[in-house]
Amino acid sequence: MNRKEVKPKKFFGQHFLKNEAIANHISVSIQSDVDYVIEVGPGTGVLTKFLTQQYKEKFAVAEIDRDSVSYLEVHYPELEIIKGDFLKLDLTAFGNQIAVIGNFPYNISTEILFKCLENKDVVVEMVGMFQKEVAERVVSPSGSRVYGIVSVLLQTFYDAEYLFTVEADEFIPAPKVRSAVIRLKRNSVKSLPCDEKLFKTIVKLAFNQRRKMIANAIKSFVDTSTLPYMTKRAEQLSVEQFIELTLAIEKIKSN
Repeated sequence: MNRKEVKPKKFFGQHFLKNEAIANHISVSIQSDVDYVIEVGPGTGVLTKFLTQQYKEKFAVAEIDRDSVSYLEVHYPELEIIKGDFLKLDLTAFGNQIAVIGNFPYNISTEILFKCLENKDVVVEMVGMFQKEVAERVVSPSGSRVYGIVSVLLQTFYDAEYLFTVEADEFIPAPKVRSAVIRLKRNSVKSLPCDEKLFKTIVKLAFNQRRKMIANAIKSFVDTSTLPYMTKRAEQLSVEQFIELTLAIEKIKSN
């Protein structure tokens, strides 16, 4: 099977990167010393080619597309191929410090982010290609119009960095949007000083009505009369301020 015989499939959200210089640039973007590197959705291996050289026996790919698996088995016979859905993988089986990398299938890219967040104790770094608007949302600071739930939850435990933009014509087929590569590196936060489940609830409630003041967004959940930041909108609060707000709500609910 040659590369041209592997057709990108729309239902997998596949857009195969064809520029090897960009692939090489992505491959060297992991900065952490890790036990293992997992590439998600390798397709025809344009990124795999470089990662195999760098990480050798510390590297595997997760691929759900049978055609891509068949291609990789022929062209990378020594490669460890995990045949199936990355979202169902037990990431703790690959070591205490792993990195996740890939030209991520766009239809599950947000799910991949949250999969890594759920496994934050072992996923110390992630480098990935996303739709540009998704990438901007992940890395945006408070005060930005695209700052939202994904921004807050990921930036609570990861330092997020926008690396570079990739134009549509670098892919087969060309997507209708521009793309971007970002890096997420685990920060020093091991656990929150507040209840993590409550923290997530407050963040989601606040952004579900992002045009309203936070007092109006969460008033059905808690008495807001003594809480801080009630005259602000969700996008104006930093991660630290959301934690402070959650601690204040915990105090009310414990009385």
